[in-house]
Amino acid sequence: MSKKIVFLDRDGVINEYPGDGLYVLSKEQLRVFPYAGESIRRLKEAGYLVYIISNQACVSKGLISVEALKDMTGYLLSSLEQGQELIDGVYYCTHREEENCPYRKPSPALILEALRTCGISKDELNSSSFFIGDSLRDVKAAKAANLKSIIVLSGRESIERKDSWEVKPDYIFKDLKEAVDFIVKNPKD
Repeated sequence: MSKKIVFLDRDGVINEYPGDGLYVLSKEQLRVFPYAGESIRRLKEAGYLVYIISNQACVSKGLISVEALKDMTGYLLSSLEQGQELIDGVYYCTHREEENCPYRKPSPALILEALRTCGISKDELNSSSFFIGDSLRDVKAAKAANLKSIIVLSGRESIERKDSWEVKPDYIFKDLKEAVDFIVKNPKD
């Protein structure tokens, strides 16, 4: 039986993008979009597994500890879930680009690791499986994992730069809410 999964980037998708070269370094800086929890809840109600896949090089740069990142993630999940389990897993690559970590997006390795962990092969994904991100890295990771790619314009990328994008997403939406509206209204299973 095929599975429906949505992978989400964190910054710029679930919470406000801190800006190029900047990082969210504490739960006080983590500004979750007001529609994020409800949007993820709608995905779960529609039968999707939901995973967060994010590069967080701030750890290897020494700006935040692994423990502080875990604490912030716990805070994020409690803010989103409000007592209801909505996120099936969170996977971070904490390395800088120059460290050539095989798990850093645009590599699909974190996506594939999440699939392995929950016992799903790439072949079991159906045409209703997506990666929602705010950067071309996310689009590349989605395509490499054979997922539909969605760029949301609530973070790093802007529609004004669309003509210069080296890789094109399957869909473009204003934000996570709009992307989820599309996904749940257009089931393909």
